[in-house]
Amino acid sequence: MRVVMIGVGYVGLVSGTCFADFGHEVICVDKNAERIAKLKKGIMPIYEPGLDSLVESNVKAGRLSFTTELAGPVADADVVFIAVGTPSRRGDGYADLTYVYAAAEELAGHLSGPTVVVTKSTVPVGTGDEVEAIIARTNPGADFDVVSNPEFLREGAAIEDFKRPDRVVVGVSSERAEKMMRELYRPLYLNETPLVVTDRRTSELIKYAANAFLATKIGFINQMADLCEAVGADVQQVSRGIGLDNRIGAKFLHASPGYGGSCFPKDTLALSRTAGDAGTPVTIVDAVIASNDQRKASMAERIEKAAGGTLKGKAVAILGLAFKPNTDDMRDAPSLVIIPALQAMGATIRAFDPESMREAEEHFDNVFYANDAYDALKGADLAVILTEWNEFRALDLKRLSESLTDKLLIDLRNIYRSEEVRSAGLKYHSIGRP
Repeated sequence: MRVVMIGVGYVGLVSGTCFADFGHEVICVDKNAERIAKLKKGIMPIYEPGLDSLVESNVKAGRLSFTTELAGPVADADVVFIAVGTPSRRGDGYADLTYVYAAAEELAGHLSGPTVVVTKSTVPVGTGDEVEAIIARTNPGADFDVVSNPEFLREGAAIEDFKRPDRVVVGVSSERAEKMMRELYRPLYLNETPLVVTDRRTSELIKYAANAFLATKIGFINQMADLCEAVGADVQQVSRGIGLDNRIGAKFLHASPGYGGSCFPKDTLALSRTAGDAGTPVTIVDAVIASNDQRKASMAERIEKAAGGTLKGKAVAILGLAFKPNTDDMRDAPSLVIIPALQAMGATIRAFDPESMREAEEHFDNVFYANDAYDALKGADLAVILTEWNEFRALDLKRLSESLTDKLLIDLRNIYRSEEVRSAGLKYHSIGRP
């Protein structure tokens, strides 16, 4: 099939590349000429494990290409995806659909022949209806269907998620559109991937409901971690004890400094606004949003308390800046709240992250960026693990003890066992554990 992907951000680039790897002919379109030029040279605009080699192989095979020109590709396409950004609108938390609607209007004039237009971007309920209206108004003679096909990609594991998904959700309004989407995803047949076919509005809501539920699990276990600290229990054992219940499941039950990234913060806000407008407030989601904001804000105080009540004049080694490992994404990362707060308390910051330091430079002032974890430790009084990168899971604890003046390791991801850290001569502070 001939596929056009409008937008080569995270979702568009990964999805377009994987569709090409399925054997479809894919053209990725973006107005950012610099980004397209770099992609043509094999330079990735994002860090995602395995993406560079997958792009290279499909470009060489002639199945994947990049352009700034929309007209020709859309005119020849069977399926056109809209995969542009839908950030939170400043001031009110609604999803900003400016780019989605602009893409719909622009592509409309180039449709020629039966075409399925798919919203891949995460959008509120009813967006597909408006996209359909925009296209019909712009090009009254167009023969098209509008489909909702939300993505469920985890940054750092997006290729695996696309090729071996738990499910594929499509919201359609015609048998023709359903047939086209089944053909598009036919390569997943051997994996017996469930294809959930719904109406468009249900499909749009599924995406928001899924992310809100996962965010709720994170918020819940973080509050259980606080309770564990108060009563002398171990949150990791609590997580294991409840996660083994198949009705609950173990995923997203890891105590942390709070969730961040490109999805959960904006999607929970957008769902809250949609529900409020519909007159059915989602008070549980509202509480999760407030709890997560408070949690990130409280982490600096936790670090200060563990350091003896003051950070004035202290050098703090920060290990991990991205919101999660295997990505360079800094959007709503806990570090964006924690580091400025530590600086306001009088601390100086020495930081290292394997992938996100270039992005971090856009957000922080007066931070020393180290060459590796041990370089960050040089001259530091204490160390804080903010992101659970694999290379932080097996640090030389004796070397940490020798490097840190205060011999204090604050592990906000619970990746170490307290006894092994303390046996290395370090004081150890983690979350929700005795």
